[in-house]
This record gives sequence, structure tokens and C-alpha cells, in this order.
Amino acid sequence: MSVRDFALLAGVCLVWAANSVVSKVVISNFGAPPLFYAAARFAVVVAATAPWLAPAPRPLWRMIAVGLLMGGGTFALSFIGLQTTSPSAGAVVGQLGVPIATALSVAFLGEQIGWRRGLGIALTLAGAMVVMWDPKGFAPSTGLLFVAASALTGSVGAVLMKQIEGVRPLQFQAWVGFSSLWPIAALSVATERGQGAFLAHAWAPFLLAVLFSGLVVSVVAHTAYYGLIQRYEVNLLQPLTLMSPLATIALGVVFTHDPFGPRMAVGSAVALLGVLIIALRRNHVMPLILLIRNRGQ
Repeated sequence: MSVRDFALLAGVCLVWAANSVVSKVVISNFGAPPLFYAAARFAVVVAATAPWLAPAPRPLWRMIAVGLLMGGGTFALSFIGLQTTSPSAGAVVGQLGVPIATALSVAFLGEQIGWRRGLGIALTLAGAMVVMWDPKGFAPSTGLLFVAASALTGSVGAVLMKQIEGVRPLQFQAWVGFSSLWPIAALSVATERGQGAFLAHAWAPFLLAVLFSGLVVSVVAHTAYYGLIQRYEVNLLQPLTLMSPLATIALGVVFTHDPFGPRMAVGSAVALLGVLIIALRRNHVMPLILLIRNRGQ
């Protein structure tokens, strides 16, 4: 990989990590309703990518399902989770998307799991459990359960996406945004309160966060990552994307004062080692699940 492209990938991973921290600040510190925040982000994505909605991918129903799972489901669940969990813990538990996607690819795409990938799955699960473990017993926070559910929806979406051919990167972003905007906006109206009051006192930082999340993260960073996938072997890119959760942990400790004790350190190391082992084995859905894993924070 050229120095220029490595720097590009490092920048993408840093943007993904920064988005996790920005989302946490907007939702927890500023008090943004999480579904309202997700809907605003999708509105920005749709506005920026509307020209790529046509022609619609076929079959259309599958693209809509993929959009809802990889967009609405992933973002809504992860944003709800960030209300009560830290970006660092969320970044580690979000790695569960990798073994989940691997297992689903075996069931639906005919892939095979050897002992090395099986070891990676076991390590990732063990590391995530250590992070979710409470010293008084296994009692994971509600926030981390939402993050784990986000990883599940993204994994299912990635498997469905592999059955759609010829979708360009910006077309994919456009349909994820379009498919997710309306149901998430409707859910926000039906289940959340105080959107107007929130905007009245925090509209400026909220607008900046939404523009960063929708334009810089979804449109620029994800499109750059797709370009790298087209130029390099997936097995080269996969291990390098672990820079994103590592950067998330570092930024979380610095900016949102995430706790990082021995339990978090051990759990993170074990989970990321498991992801690395899985990533070094060829996997048809891995490029997509790596993207989802980082974009849903």
C-alpha cells in the first residue's frame, strides 16, 4: 500500500472514531433525542446524494431492506446505546458484528469456518463479554445491549447486500439514507419529545455535528473506503481498520473521560485480537461489515 493510501485509510479510521465521540457528546451532553439525531443525519445524506438514487437497484425491496438494516437499524440502535454507554465500550462491543457476519456468511453464503476463524470468533466474544461484565456478575448495561443489537442488524444487512450486484458507493449511501430517513423520522415523532426545545438551545453544535456525521463520515469517509476496497486486497485492509476502535478508545478516554481500567484493557485486547484473526482469513462480507461496524457509532 502506498504511503498516500495508508494515510487516507488512517484518516478514514480517525474520522470514524471521532464520529463515535461526537455522537456521544451530542446525545449525552447536549441531550439530543437519539432518533431525531439519526433522522437529521439521514436527511443530510439524502440531500447530498439524491442524484444517485436513480436508477434504483434491483431488486428494489432488497435494497430497501438493506438500507433499513445497515442504516436505520444500525444508527438508531447505536445512538440509543450511546445514551448510557461510553464510546470506548461501544467500540469494543461493536466488534461483535465481525463474528456475527462471519457466522451468517456460513449459513447463507456457503462460507466455511476453519479452526483459526473459530478461534477468532471465540476471542472476540470473550473480549466483548469481559467489557460487558459487571464485577458483581454478568449484568451488561442496556446501552451495550443496544450496541450489540446494532451489530446484529448491520451484519444481517451486509449478508443481504452481498446478494445485490452493481451498486456504486454513492448510490449505496443514497439508498441507505433514503430508506432509513422516513421510518426513523416517524419513530422520532411518535416516541420522542423535546426536539423543538433541544434545537432552541443547541441548534448550532447540533447542526455542526449532523453535517460532520452526514457529509464527512457517510459521504466522504465511506466513499474513500470503498475506493480503497477497489484498489487493494481485503485481507490487507481488514487488519488496518482496527485503527478505528483503537482511536475511538483513545479519543473516548481523552474527550469524554471514558473509564479505562484493567478489565477494559484486557477485554479490548482480546476482542481486537479475535477480530484480527478473523480479518486475516478471507470473508465475503468482511469489507461491508467493517464499514458498518465503524459507521454505526
